[in-house]
Amino acid sequence: MSYTTEKCQIMWGKLAMSKKNSDLRGGTEGSRHVQELETLYKISHILAASTAQKQGLAEVLDTLDNDLGMDRGTITLLGPDSAEIKIDVAHNIPHEQSSKVRYRMGEGVTGTVMQTGKAMIVPKVSQEPSFLNYFERRGAGENETSFICAPISIGKNVIGTISVDRIYDGSISLDEDMRVLSIVASMIANDVKARREIAIRRQELQDENVRLRNELEDKFRPENIIGNSSSMRDVYRHIHQVAGSDTTVLIRGESGTGKELVAHAIHYSSPRSEGPFIKVNCAALNENLLESELFGHEKGAFTGATQTRRGRLEEANGGTLFLDEIGDFSSVTQVKLLRVLQERQFERVGSNQPLKTNARILTATNRDLEKAVSDGSFRQDLYYRINVFPVILPPLRDRKDDILLLADFFVEQYGKKMGKDVRRISTPAINMMVAYHWPGNVRELENCIERAILLSTDGVIHGHHLPPTLQTSDASDTVGTGSLKERVDLFERDIIVDALKRCDGSLAAAARDLNTTARIMGYKVKELKIDYKRYRRGKTG
Repeated sequence: MSYTTEKCQIMWGKLAMSKKNSDLRGGTEGSRHVQELETLYKISHILAASTAQKQGLAEVLDTLDNDLGMDRGTITLLGPDSAEIKIDVAHNIPHEQSSKVRYRMGEGVTGTVMQTGKAMIVPKVSQEPSFLNYFERRGAGENETSFICAPISIGKNVIGTISVDRIYDGSISLDEDMRVLSIVASMIANDVKARREIAIRRQELQDENVRLRNELEDKFRPENIIGNSSSMRDVYRHIHQVAGSDTTVLIRGESGTGKELVAHAIHYSSPRSEGPFIKVNCAALNENLLESELFGHEKGAFTGATQTRRGRLEEANGGTLFLDEIGDFSSVTQVKLLRVLQERQFERVGSNQPLKTNARILTATNRDLEKAVSDGSFRQDLYYRINVFPVILPPLRDRKDDILLLADFFVEQYGKKMGKDVRRISTPAINMMVAYHWPGNVRELENCIERAILLSTDGVIHGHHLPPTLQTSDASDTVGTGSLKERVDLFERDIIVDALKRCDGSLAAAARDLNTTARIMGYKVKELKIDYKRYRRGKTG
């Protein structure tokens, strides 16, 4: 049994005893007590069944009006961090009126009840000077109105009020009305308390969930990779899943997406992290040199082999061998690599002595291996042997959220390297980078930032510091770069937009910032078609 239900039962017991005593005195008062009990029972069910707080409170006020004749009910509730008294729910009062009403603590009857925590009865509102009469209650004579207001309290803290009107009738006990209204206020207080506790617990669970997810993402995310997009989080998860095993991994992605970084992350997150990490770029060597590079050679195995040389497989023993661009392997080398993967054995060039290797092999390619298998340039059995656990890196154009993170990282990196204090990237430059399709992926972005750092002279990367390929984007918020005038306009536009951003879209402040007049600034803004309003605080473009 809930605390609210138990308390209501105690209150109903008291009312029932009062009813029994009143029945001995007369039937009319007894009938009223029965009506009050039934009303309180309805209200308890409304509060227990309602999922939306305001909807439940509105139904409570409707019930008080329909069953007990308590009209124009209002409920005010203070928020957990609010000091303003405003009406949350009103009955038979237009919303346009109730939404505008605000009370100060101690102001009027409602403010006084909120301040003192004691219920108040106004038998005749026309005779109460402190009554504010915001909703034009009826005045003196036959249309006289009584007003009752009770505090809604949680412990010793008053969190709101409930008030009702009643047509003045000397035969009706307003004290009895106040007692019923105080019981309803207590029921509402317990409902509000329960809802707030549930909301706090829900928020705590949400915060805990976010914290745990962030901890997991930080745990999974390698330190050498930048990116928070959903596609990159999938990559981090795959790295975490495969790092602890010796499973062969095929890292796939376009050129410049960071395949080598993923290979490093897998190695340094694995039990082999203390062992060597050896990289071989298969596309940079011809067939003979690649064989010698991988397997080593004996002295005199071929012209120029003046001494025995260990291969990369031997050097990577106990660690990781990363074969980049494996799609460029010749058919002969593919056969030998297949044997290494299956039997963990190989021979040096010019030797028949088998050697064993304990190296874990990671591979990477930007080629379409499925097409290479179908046209016969890549062995099908080798494809299935290396494609045990594929990790697919998304192109930069599919992870737009990471562009600014990567750009900031490269700005800091190359700023330190070149001894330049570059503080930020201008808005037009950011728009250019986000709009660009980045065929060269992260490597191209890195080169663009390096170029921009080199050209920057004022601690800011502007749009004109970026390559022309980025400046032609329609979404870059800049003009073209063909003629001299277009280049000058581009430069002016970039400077003005930067000033407007610093000055929250104020033309006068931007003019002072650039040491010019407001008239010239207005002329330039109009000439260059700059929407200065989009840079005002709180506005979005």
